[in-house]
Amino acid sequence: MSIAGKIWGSTELIEANHALEFHRIETKAGGVCSKHLHRYKWNGFYVEEGKLLIRVWQNDYDLVDETILGPGDWTKVKPGVMHQFECLEDSVAFEVYWSEFNHNDIVRESVGFNK
Repeated sequence: MSIAGKIWGSTELIEANHALEFHRIETKAGGVCSKHLHRYKWNGFYVEEGKLLIRVWQNDYDLVDETILGPGDWTKVKPGVMHQFECLEDSVAFEVYWSEFNHNDIVRESVGFNK
């Protein structure tokens, strides 16, 4: 495990493998992370204590979605979408990153046959 300092607090990598990354984050009230996106990864947030405001800049309309998470709350942001969190109260949260295996990714040219 490694703990990395950030301008808004700290993040501790708990697990990273070929399927996901799992981080514990601590931040003080007023901390704001960068506005950013992940090209291929989902980004999920689960709050253990405190309050986080999650901002999401949607690609298909000109509004910013805002969700306030308290203890026990969860939200996720899909790949390719700008987002940011702001700490409203001193907080401990968990951040999860994953790529989605899409079961409907098949493109068929025929339906097959039986002889």
